[in-house]
Order: sequence, then structure tokens, then C-alpha cells
Amino acid sequence: MKGKVTSLNISKEKGTVKLPVESVEINELGIVGDAHSGNWHRQVSLLDLDSVKNFSEKGGIEINPGDFAENILTTGVKLKALVVGDLIKMSDVVLEVTQIGKECHGNNCSIYQAVGSCIMPKEGIFTKVVERGKICIGDQVEIFKK
Repeated sequence: MKGKVTSLNISKEKGTVKLPVESVEINELGIVGDAHSGNWHRQVSLLDLDSVKNFSEKGGIEINPGDFAENILTTGVKLKALVVGDLIKMSDVVLEVTQIGKECHGNNCSIYQAVGSCIMPKEGIFTKVVERGKICIGDQVEIFKK
């Protein structure tokens, strides 16, 4: 499976919307400058752009890159088909899937308040860094199944 990076997003604080950037540096802890980087299993998060668009249309709400606090939006790969242990390669960076989905913040989430649901609990992909490097918008995304 091959796809493309469509958006890269970071935030300085947890629990906030992430803001788009053109490129990111990935070190052993995750994205340099992002609040979710650290020595844990959810260093970098990903969502499929098609999933975000579908959610936006069904919910009747405009969703911008980073609104779900995702680091990377991709297109052309089926992130929903991934399982823990699969590898995602972008440029020189390799990420390992460590978790599928997470608990929604519920009433503390503006999207949940507006729509009554969220896609992160079922479609959010969480990874840890295997190989460091730089990712840019437009980079190719390759999936290597476990």
C-alpha cells in the first residue's frame, strides 16, 4: 500500500488542536516540538484524510487538519486496515503501530460537543518511532504489514 502525507500538525500543549506545519523532525521520542512526544507508546498519531472528510460530512461540521489532535493526515492508504506491529514508512522515518483508537475526551472535546461522536476512538492510529528523520507534506507513505 502506498499513499501520501497530506498534513503535518503539532501543538505545544496536550489537549489542544494541533496547527499545520510544512515539515517535522522525528527523533527517538516523536515529533520535535510536539506535546505528545516522549518515552511512551503514543509518540505520533495518524488519521486517514478520507475518514476525516466522511466524519465532517456526516456531522455537518467543518473539520480542519489537526482538529482531532492528529499529527499526520494521510491519503491513499487504508489506516483502518492496520494492526499493532505494522510499520509505516515516510521518507527515512519508520513508525510502528502500537495502538488503534483511544478514549475520547468527551465533553472536553469541541468536536464531540458539536457532533456527539469522534473518530479517534476507532480510527486513530498511534505509533512509536523506529527510525528517525524528517517528514514533509507530500512525502510518500508505505505500509509494511506485520
